Amino acid sequence: MILYGAPNPAPNPRRVRIFLAEKGIELPETRVNLMKREHKSDEHKARNSMGQVPTLELDDGTCISETVSICRYFEATNPEPPLFGTTPIEQALVDMWVRRIEFTVMTPVGMYWRHAHPLTAALLTQYKDFGESNPETYKGAQKWLDRELAVTPFVAGDSYTIADICLLTTVDFAGWIGLPLEDGLANLKAWHDRVSARPSAAA
Repeated sequence: MILYGAPNPAPNPRRVRIFLAEKGIELPETRVNLMKREHKSDEHKARNSMGQVPTLELDDGTCISETVSICRYFEATNPEPPLFGTTPIEQALVDMWVRRIEFTVMTPVGMYWRHAHPLTAALLTQYKDFGESNPETYKGAQKWLDRELAVTPFVAGDSYTIADICLLTTVDFAGWIGLPLEDGLANLKAWHDRVSARPSAAA
């Protein structure tokens, strides 16, 4: 079994590393150099036709991509501790929150990175006006999250789940590209401190 990924600050490979750390699973990551465009090589695209990381290659040659799908595989093969919920209601809420985070939080961060950040300018065609409109959208998402986290310690309820991992990696990546957490959002800041203090956050 081989896990292909990339070092921080790449948020998606970090999701899987945090998940594995929470599970106590030791699986070395084979690094793919994103700056050298190794993820777009024919060799890597044979594993993942979209040319992305992370990708998990199983012993039988099956390749699984998309972070949550990789984590679901490990949840099924190593169910303790549960990180996708244990009851049908919990599992549905975790899925709901993962989707909300990806669309409402990660999308504006990703669009700013793609279309307005100087490090990506040499790699693709940017639409700067669009890119620069996304920080305000991200600020709005933070305010919404702050209200939601007023009533629960973790994103999907009382337990730490994959939803927290998805949000943590997004928030930390956003800070790295120049989109910090807004001042005055005490609930969101307390959540960030809480999940960042977990040993797995260092993965």
